[in-house]
Amino acid sequence: MGAALLRALVTLAVTVGPVEVAAMFLALSAGRPAAARRRVAVRAAGIAFLVLAAFALGGARLLAALRVGLPAFRAAGGVLLLGVARDQLFAHPSALSSITEGEAAEAAGFADIAAFPLAVPLIAGPGSMTAMVLLSGDTLVGAGVAVLAAALVLAGTLAAMLASELLTRALGRTGTNVVARVSGVLLAALAMQFLFDGLRGSGVF
Repeated sequence: MGAALLRALVTLAVTVGPVEVAAMFLALSAGRPAAARRRVAVRAAGIAFLVLAAFALGGARLLAALRVGLPAFRAAGGVLLLGVARDQLFAHPSALSSITEGEAAEAAGFADIAAFPLAVPLIAGPGSMTAMVLLSGDTLVGAGVAVLAAALVLAGTLAAMLASELLTRALGRTGTNVVARVSGVLLAALAMQFLFDGLRGSGVF
């Protein structure tokens, strides 16, 4: 249980990227009153948690309905997470790990940015959604561990957003990229493990 929770915490922490989310939150919420920014941060974290919990609890059923085996999804998920790790290692965000320029421009016209683009796809993005299904597997215990890990990681992400000004000032762009690159190395290793597990489960080796 402890090892599973630790693995889930590390996987979600590096796929969500609280420091990177805080930097993007600061840019998207610029010019808003402090109280409004706090409300946006709390709502975004809450919505993202609900989305990730839904993937943890319903992911296996969705795969079964699509007739996709868990080993195949583990292998595919490992490949997708490798893409996220690549973005982090080279500090070159794509739609896998961040939001596109078009999404950022669209969000600038929204009065409420909590649901889009903060909660989805910035916090609960393709990488973290996939990670929730992979971590849950097809057991209730696995889903419970994944949901608990998501709650803890999103609590940290909320704290990072609330302290985004101090955090980005302290780390700077270089510090933020260093954190992202370290996260990328960890995520690449985890992604390869998911890929190997999927291939082993499918009988490839």
